[in-house]
Amino acid sequence: MKKNKPVSFFMAILFIVPLLLAWGSFGHEHINRAAIMALPAPLQQFFYNHADFITTESTVPDLRKYTINDKAEFARHYIDLESYIITPMPLSMVDVRKVYPDSFLQKNGILPWYIQDVMDKLTKAFKEKRKTEVLFLAADLGHYIGDAHMPLHTAINHDGQLTNQKGIHSFWESQLPQLFGDGYNYYTGEAKYITDIQTETWRIINASHSLEDSLLLADRELTKQFDGKHIYEQDADGKPLKNRFNTVVHTKEYADAYNIKLNGMVESQMRLAIAATASFWYTAWVNAGKPDMSDLDPQQLTKDNRKRLKKELKLWRAGNLYGINSEKEF
Repeated sequence: MKKNKPVSFFMAILFIVPLLLAWGSFGHEHINRAAIMALPAPLQQFFYNHADFITTESTVPDLRKYTINDKAEFARHYIDLESYIITPMPLSMVDVRKVYPDSFLQKNGILPWYIQDVMDKLTKAFKEKRKTEVLFLAADLGHYIGDAHMPLHTAINHDGQLTNQKGIHSFWESQLPQLFGDGYNYYTGEAKYITDIQTETWRIINASHSLEDSLLLADRELTKQFDGKHIYEQDADGKPLKNRFNTVVHTKEYADAYNIKLNGMVESQMRLAIAATASFWYTAWVNAGKPDMSDLDPQQLTKDNRKRLKKELKLWRAGNLYGINSEKEF
């Protein structure tokens, strides 16, 4: 029995990863990078000085899940809204823990409450001008906000497993952005101050959840049109091809058709995630008293980056992003 444990553990990880890798490397990195461009000038320069860190660190919460196997991490990325039957829904982490035991929360997800928790920590880090904490927490917060904009991260049927649509999760959030993301428009306008973090967090969650049925229905209808053929790439044995995360790979033909049927849903959700991430960062900074972050970096670094930032802003205002080469997952 002991000899089988490593194999079982490995297979468990392969099973979990495709279900929970929200947005993949491409999505999370593009969301965080574009969010920097959406910040107002006083804060933007500081974030831009560390743009590479904030971009690459956007995927760290997923690494904590399946590489480090941090069990506490999993529940932070989703919420099964259908499982929470008490109304009105507890708005804060303190309130929800009074109603549901930790075992329930770990099983059914704590995403909206964890976003608020990280937001509180980021605000405190800004107030105390703790540079490392600000950058780390901001990158993390961008990841969870990205997750909140993925409809299947708000539902029990998170991978279509209840409707015979397994693989839809990674297809929607990872393969489609990888295939079509270079053509997305990443310009979202400037960040806005959020007057009520709790209300805005739940607005995002509920708006994302409202899209679950339509994205699943689009796939079911399209599958019938394809009559079971040309949906998945085939391996040498004629079986559905899988990527390194053990996720089925859809054909370009099917991906093109599904992308058209979604009518821009994936791009729209990514743009909303960009705008929200920038606005949450900006709000944390404002609530911290708008601390001057310019003295936390060498003046020469800021001076050198100022010219580069102007060039990237021009690209961003045209809808494009510069300097991202995300790891391919499909």
